[in-house]
Amino acid sequence: MPALHRDKIRAFIRDNFLFREDRDAIADSDSLLDAGLIDSTGILELVAFLEAEFGLAIADADIVPENLDSIERIDAFVATKLHTSAAA
Repeated sequence: MPALHRDKIRAFIRDNFLFREDRDAIADSDSLLDAGLIDSTGILELVAFLEAEFGLAIADADIVPENLDSIERIDAFVATKLHTSAAA
Protein backbone atom coordinates (compact mmCIF):
# COMPACT_ATOMS: atom_id res chain seq x y z
CA MET A 1 0.00 0.00 0.00
CA PRO A 2 1.61 3.27 -1.03
CA ALA A 3 2.60 5.44 1.90
CA LEU A 4 1.65 8.42 -0.24
CA HIS A 5 -2.06 7.73 0.36
CA ARG A 6 -1.59 7.48 4.11
CA ASP A 7 0.55 10.63 4.16
CA LYS A 8 -2.11 12.63 2.30
CA ILE A 9 -4.87 11.30 4.56
CA ARG A 10 -2.85 12.05 7.71
CA ALA A 11 -2.07 15.58 6.46
CA PHE A 12 -5.75 16.28 5.75
CA ILE A 13 -6.81 15.04 9.19
CA ARG A 14 -3.98 16.91 10.91
CA ASP A 15 -4.74 20.16 9.08
CA ASN A 16 -8.52 20.00 9.47
CA PHE A 17 -9.24 18.21 12.74
CA LEU A 18 -6.21 18.35 15.04
CA PHE A 19 -6.10 21.72 16.73
CA ARG A 20 -3.94 20.90 19.69
CA GLU A 21 -0.20 21.01 20.15
CA ASP A 22 0.32 17.24 19.88
CA ARG A 23 -0.96 17.23 16.30
CA ASP A 24 1.30 14.37 15.26
CA ALA A 25 0.59 12.25 18.35
CA ILE A 26 -2.36 10.37 16.84
CA ALA A 27 -1.43 6.86 15.77
CA ASP A 28 -2.61 5.41 12.47
CA SER A 29 -4.76 2.90 14.34
CA ASP A 30 -6.37 5.38 16.79
CA SER A 31 -10.14 5.79 16.48
CA LEU A 32 -10.90 9.30 15.24
CA LEU A 33 -14.44 9.05 16.60
CA ASP A 34 -13.48 7.75 20.05
CA ALA A 35 -10.79 10.43 20.35
CA GLY A 36 -13.42 13.08 19.59
CA LEU A 37 -11.39 14.34 16.63
CA ILE A 38 -14.08 13.92 14.01
CA ASP A 39 -17.87 14.11 14.10
CA SER A 40 -20.60 13.56 11.51
CA THR A 41 -19.86 16.85 9.77
CA GLY A 42 -16.17 15.98 9.78
CA ILE A 43 -16.93 12.62 8.20
CA LEU A 44 -18.68 14.42 5.34
CA GLU A 45 -15.65 16.70 4.93
CA LEU A 46 -13.40 13.64 4.92
CA VAL A 47 -15.54 11.90 2.28
CA ALA A 48 -15.48 15.02 0.08
CA PHE A 49 -11.68 15.14 0.43
CA LEU A 50 -11.27 11.45 -0.45
CA GLU A 51 -13.52 11.79 -3.49
CA ALA A 52 -11.66 14.87 -4.75
CA GLU A 53 -8.12 13.78 -3.87
CA PHE A 54 -8.31 10.19 -5.07
CA GLY A 55 -11.08 10.42 -7.69
CA LEU A 56 -13.34 8.08 -5.76
CA ALA A 57 -17.11 7.75 -5.76
CA ILE A 58 -18.08 6.87 -2.20
CA ALA A 59 -21.57 5.46 -1.69
CA ASP A 60 -23.59 6.24 1.42
CA ALA A 61 -23.31 2.56 2.39
CA ASP A 62 -19.50 2.96 2.52
CA ILE A 63 -19.67 5.77 5.08
CA VAL A 64 -19.28 3.56 8.13
CA PRO A 65 -16.72 3.42 10.96
CA GLU A 66 -15.25 0.21 9.55
CA ASN A 67 -14.01 2.30 6.61
CA LEU A 68 -13.41 5.74 8.08
CA ASP A 69 -12.62 5.52 11.81
CA SER A 70 -8.81 5.62 11.70
CA ILE A 71 -6.06 6.67 9.36
CA GLU A 72 -5.23 2.99 8.89
CA ARG A 73 -8.83 2.08 7.98
CA ILE A 74 -9.22 5.08 5.68
CA ASP A 75 -5.98 4.16 3.90
CA ALA A 76 -7.12 0.54 3.43
CA PHE A 77 -10.53 1.72 2.22
CA VAL A 78 -8.95 4.09 -0.32
CA ALA A 79 -6.60 1.35 -1.56
CA THR A 80 -9.52 -1.07 -1.97
CA LYS A 81 -11.64 1.50 -3.81
CA LEU A 82 -8.75 2.43 -6.10
CA HIS A 83 -8.04 -1.23 -6.82
CA THR A 84 -11.72 -1.90 -7.52
CA SER A 85 -11.90 1.15 -9.83
CA ALA A 86 -8.76 0.08 -11.69
CA ALA A 87 -10.10 -3.47 -12.13
CA ALA A 88 -13.44 -2.28 -13.53
